[in-house]
Amino acid sequence: MRIVLISEVFAKGMGYLENMLPKYLARLGAQVDVLASSLLPDYSQNPEQQTYRDFADPIEPGSVEAMDGFRVHVMRHTMMLGHPRLLGLSEKLNVLQPHIVQTMTPIGWIAIDSAIHQLRLGYRLFSGCHYHASVFPLALAQTTFLHPARWKCFVQRGLHGRIISWATEKYYAISPDCADVATRFFGVPKNKLEVSPLGVDTEVFHPVSDEDAQTERATLRRSLGYRDSEIVCIYSGRLSEEKNPLLLARAVEELCSAGQPFRGLFVGNGTQSTEIANCRGCIIRPFMPITELGSFYRVADIGVWPTQESTSMLDALACGLPLIANDTLQAPERLTGSGLQYRLGDLQDLVRTLSELRDTATRQRLGAEGARRMKEECDWQAVAERRMRDYLSGPTAEALSITVPRLPSPHTKPTRSPVSESE
Repeated sequence: MRIVLISEVFAKGMGYLENMLPKYLARLGAQVDVLASSLLPDYSQNPEQQTYRDFADPIEPGSVEAMDGFRVHVMRHTMMLGHPRLLGLSEKLNVLQPHIVQTMTPIGWIAIDSAIHQLRLGYRLFSGCHYHASVFPLALAQTTFLHPARWKCFVQRGLHGRIISWATEKYYAISPDCADVATRFFGVPKNKLEVSPLGVDTEVFHPVSDEDAQTERATLRRSLGYRDSEIVCIYSGRLSEEKNPLLLARAVEELCSAGQPFRGLFVGNGTQSTEIANCRGCIIRPFMPITELGSFYRVADIGVWPTQESTSMLDALACGLPLIANDTLQAPERLTGSGLQYRLGDLQDLVRTLSELRDTATRQRLGAEGARRMKEECDWQAVAERRMRDYLSGPTAEALSITVPRLPSPHTKPTRSPVSESE
């Protein structure tokens, strides 16, 4: 069976869906190709806010690279009405002749073109819904359908999203709020929508569980200048205003000034870098490949994401870290039994919440629960198996005479995970 995943972007060394899902679908025996533009993941940000230019290795348009059992085809593109459109997509699909096409968004030129080519080539078309309410302001605004902003959204997104849905068999929303945005604003029918959270690569992200891992943790902590008694709070991702990791740095500084053993470790880059580096007790390391990131999570004791959701929250949970996030988190269930909330933007409340996790036993209890849930419910292997069963189900699959890979027996655990993610 040949599966084609079509994405606006693809960045080597990252842990996004377009990197991880094809890796595990290929392990299940499928032939997998990823089609993407050469744009960086933060291409839509203002130039001064773009943070991946020094990390993500560009892939030359027109090239094909093999990695992790699948192939990445980097397509030339053009920008039309604010959305990238892949050039030569029709010809590429003609050559690949996929049985399954999975897109990452229900709107935009990739979704439109994939639906048009589905009518011609007859593949099964699936899509994803990854817009969190926290990054889609209209979802949080108190408006009626007759509000001008809602009408503009309907014309620009909802109308063509609804038309595309006629060719799309199923949509996967990575969280309940993403599902709400998709149905209210992007024209996605509720009866075709499933909440299917992202996975975690537990080969990379796992707790300290043996002597070798303990030695690695101790060695890396010493190289970073941390004492055994210090409590390291980690944040990874863009060091930008909308993510606001500076709030964590200021909380750590206040605790340090009060003689508390808290320290801050920030992995990433962005406009807040200088201010964070100037905060007492805080250090910054640049973006690093996903294969190296797990070791830095295992160095830490608490994971903190002060504002928006992040894929990294799931990775930190898988490494056995308790989480702290704000009380407006659109996926609060990821903190159930594994973390604490603080009042959004409230420095003193963040200081208080961090202090609640000074107790080692409390951190271990919350961290163990998070690691268990990630391993049992969110491993990318299990996510890929569930996705493959969808791809192979129904009369359409039989009509296409798809060769069925051998799948493991279905898990007895619930297929709907209590956690989710943002990219």
